[in-house]
Amino acid sequence: MNSLTPLLHWYSTLTPQTLHDAAQFYAPTARFKDPFNDVTGVIAIEGIFKHMFATTENPRFVIGEQIAQHQQAFVTWTFEFSLNGKPYQIVGGSHLVFNDEGLVTLHRDYWDAAEELLQKLPIVGAPIRWLRQRFAVVSSD
Repeated sequence: MNSLTPLLHWYSTLTPQTLHDAAQFYAPTARFKDPFNDVTGVIAIEGIFKHMFATTENPRFVIGEQIAQHQQAFVTWTFEFSLNGKPYQIVGGSHLVFNDEGLVTLHRDYWDAAEELLQKLPIVGAPIRWLRQRFAVVSSD
């Protein structure tokens, strides 16, 4: 038993006003990990999304594919937002583990921070793009 459908609806309609609903979906000692954060507890998880709303413009999650089996799920998503008026998209996926009460105990996000975000930024992007080109395999087609 899990609460995947209501959780994904919450994410797709998330606002600063609905952040406090996280406790309906996450166990008190849930762990959330992504390329920039590794926190435990509902308050800390809410803090990540408070920070998201404070530092990005018009953030929203567009939910993609879903695979659920027993007490685990994997979900793909696109995170859309703007920084200084410029739109960005991050494509990623989340591994979710639920307890017997249907609450998330582990939420692990997978996305390539260099490809999806850093190389798109004005100052740090150029060296990252150069490195990616330098280490890419050249096709002989």
